[in-house]
Amino acid sequence: MAVDETRRFIPIRLALLTVSDTRGLAEDTSGDILAQRIADAGHALADRTILKDDTDAIAARLQDWIDRADVDAVVITGGTGLTGRDVTPEALDRVKTKEISGFGELFRWLSYQTIGTSTVQSRACAVLAKSTYIFALPGSNGAVRDGWDGILAEQLDSRNRPCNFVELMPRLSER
Repeated sequence: MAVDETRRFIPIRLALLTVSDTRGLAEDTSGDILAQRIADAGHALADRTILKDDTDAIAARLQDWIDRADVDAVVITGGTGLTGRDVTPEALDRVKTKEISGFGELFRWLSYQTIGTSTVQSRACAVLAKSTYIFALPGSNGAVRDGWDGILAEQLDSRNRPCNFVELMPRLSER
């Protein structure tokens, strides 16, 4: 990361969603990792919840956060695999304004270095929904570390050069 220390750090407000049919808050280790990394980076956790793998429920929760002024971005863990119950990307399709294709591509490249060709089973993705960023990561602890440490830590830091997601935020609603 090329941090420009002459630039001001701008904390953002993130919502955290864990998608799982089997985890509760006590078992949500990937959510805990992300919540800690959000705090350690100097950002605020605006909300956190766990939902079952249900496209309608996920899309409704996302729409609520998209409509809230106190949520700048959402990080999702879980539901990005290939099984019949994995529906997170389908829920994102319901709320997206634009895809951020490079996010999934970069995630799989980073993940390949850790888990090899098994990364092709990941449908990690990101979208812009109105002016809210939504990033969907697999549910494993390693995957959330790869996604946060390898992409989000830099792109959600307003001091990152040559560019970052935060500096675009004031212009996301332009027409």
